[in-house]
Amino acid sequence: MCVLLVASLSFAQRWGGSLEYRTAKDFDQVTAEMKTLLSLNFSAGLKVTVSDEKEFKAPIYSLAVPFQWDNGPFKLGLAPFYYFNNKSDNPLFQNSTAFGINGHMFIALQEDTVNDLYTHAYLGASFVRQKGTLFTENNGFSNQYYSQAAYTLGLHKNFFRAFSFDIAANAFQYPDGISGVTGLRSIFNQQDLSSIQSFDITHELPEYTVGARITRLWPERMASLYLAYHFEEFYTTDSEHSFILGNTFALTENVTADIAYNHLRTVHNQDKRDIFYIQTHFFL
Repeated sequence: MCVLLVASLSFAQRWGGSLEYRTAKDFDQVTAEMKTLLSLNFSAGLKVTVSDEKEFKAPIYSLAVPFQWDNGPFKLGLAPFYYFNNKSDNPLFQNSTAFGINGHMFIALQEDTVNDLYTHAYLGASFVRQKGTLFTENNGFSNQYYSQAAYTLGLHKNFFRAFSFDIAANAFQYPDGISGVTGLRSIFNQQDLSSIQSFDITHELPEYTVGARITRLWPERMASLYLAYHFEEFYTTDSEHSFILGNTFALTENVTADIAYNHLRTVHNQDKRDIFYIQTHFFL
């Protein structure tokens, strides 16, 4: 689950990782990630994702290398990513690939350890260059590279280590132009560009998103129950609502699990989808 605060490794836990699985009627996705603490404040990792989508004949493979610098009240993260070449099954359309970088920063605005009140701001800026087929008005199309940027602003508030609240907004920019564009055949998943409260694989071109999440915490049991919502406006398809209900809990002292259900629907209820998500996270 992509939230506003990133879990950091302690110096006693030099290795960590996760394995997650998402499934819906039109896709299955598996992601594995490992990270290690290289110094007291710096960590690096490797993230591999395999997606099997009905829209594409061959599976989609992507790789990311996340880095994080943690100085307590300030965290800075960068994650270069690459989507491997995916062969087109239509001779009119070129093969698809993508590459870019996701950048994010966390700043502590309030850390009241006496009353257990914490507030953090989240800033993000990301860029992707996609190779695919761009569709325009009047049934036109062109095989080309297409660039996209995303900017994120969010806030995380923790009350007494019992409740937390997250709110975030994303805005998207298209340096190559968006006027007259009706679609883009691309393997790139918009979830790798910005924090969106959804488990869906999104290939449509968004204009903006707003989302919120409320969480009930039981830190002594390493457990939580969360409810999330997001609204996403697109340039190339109908806008949609997303609702998530999830539960995290400890399996062992060093292993946790996250199980969630995600319901999505367009504003006119013409398209409804259900996604199931499970993740295990471990520290060594």
